[in-house]
Amino acid sequence: MKLKKFAASALAAGMATFALAGCQTAGTSGSEETAEGQTITQEAVEGAAQLELWTFVELHGEFYTTMAEKWNEENPDKKVQITVNVLPYDDMHNKLQIALTSGEGAPDIADIEVGKFPQFVQGTPALMDLTEYAAPYADDIVKARMDLYTKDGSLYGLGFHVGATVAFYNTEMLEGAGIDYTTIKTWDDYQEAGSKYYDATGKYFGTVDTSAAWQEGLLLAQLGGEYFAEDGSPALNSPEMVEALTILKDLQNANAVSVPPGGQPDTDEARAAYNNGDYAAAIMPFWFTGRYLAYMPEFSGKIAIAAPPTVDNPVNTSVGGGGTGTAVVAGGENAEVAAEFASWAKLSYEGNVETWNMLGFDPLNTSVWHDETITNNPDNQFVQYFQNNPFEPLLAIEGSIGNLDSFTNPAMPSVNNLINTQTLNDIFENDVPIQEALDQAQSDLENELG
Repeated sequence: MKLKKFAASALAAGMATFALAGCQTAGTSGSEETAEGQTITQEAVEGAAQLELWTFVELHGEFYTTMAEKWNEENPDKKVQITVNVLPYDDMHNKLQIALTSGEGAPDIADIEVGKFPQFVQGTPALMDLTEYAAPYADDIVKARMDLYTKDGSLYGLGFHVGATVAFYNTEMLEGAGIDYTTIKTWDDYQEAGSKYYDATGKYFGTVDTSAAWQEGLLLAQLGGEYFAEDGSPALNSPEMVEALTILKDLQNANAVSVPPGGQPDTDEARAAYNNGDYAAAIMPFWFTGRYLAYMPEFSGKIAIAAPPTVDNPVNTSVGGGGTGTAVVAGGENAEVAAEFASWAKLSYEGNVETWNMLGFDPLNTSVWHDETITNNPDNQFVQYFQNNPFEPLLAIEGSIGNLDSFTNPAMPSVNNLINTQTLNDIFENDVPIQEALDQAQSDLENELG
């Protein structure tokens, strides 16, 4: 698949990927709570290289231990034993930054969220260049998503998914209000359906978010917008940003959407609201499939996935949202085998199949998207859960998924923090006029960056 790129890249505001509660992988690992988080370990492997891995998502840990078992079967001369430490999002990134700066206490492998990644590759990175190790798989992987973790031609992180933004609809709730989700093609359609749903039920159709910018990033991609100008300077008050937020504010004013508890769908509070029937739709990256299975099991058979609503004549229909770059710390005793294992686990065809089977991610190797033995497997938990086949909307938008590669801009963490802690709250909670809020954000960021 070829992802469309902007002439000057847009970005989706580097939202944190929240921990996904998952089941222990039977027979391959054990799990225990510690004072700092959770530890997931394989059963003892004689003669194996001992690798410590840090992540902020529990199911990522289960994935790695499962892939380590498969790796050991195929590579008996290079066995690994993984100990995974699952830490809270901010704690893990802060602890990793301190360890890399001090040169003490770092793991062998670490998951780094895409919005945080630029701060880990400033100056001379303490991370290993993985270009050589990823090379055997490079021809089959969506390069644009790997570019998010590349600096000066060197690859420092291995992606997990495309993260195409799609729409999730609770068809049972919509049918009760006389709404057919298949007729929703544009944001105008989405607003009309949302207002109709509110009038019929007294509840909101979807969300408008303040602690993450999934929808804002989608709209920027559709409008051809960006957070940065061509010279890399901030452009938070661009015409495209104003238009994107105006579309979302119009949805709120029409009672089609509201700010969810927690500020976005991927929080414990918001998932509780969804379970309570407070919302019928979510516009989220494809990886949100896993949240439905883990946190909303009662909706099995009721959730349909569709292409997202679009503006007229969009530059892109969808956009990759979120991401995790798996990095190897340079100079470690087992750095080479860690790089070989991590590259195989994340980029090989077998690894991409497991990212779908275990995590519900849209794989970086999009040939998996066309393998019906994988995508239509009736025993797959995601195929069983969703009302329609999850790959149906992916294949429909395959040629029009925008790449938001400005995550590589070193100002990305500052933009993310400002937008998701102040600007969106000003607009959607405090009714600050959009242009005024964005002008203030632009001024604040310029002052911060000097």
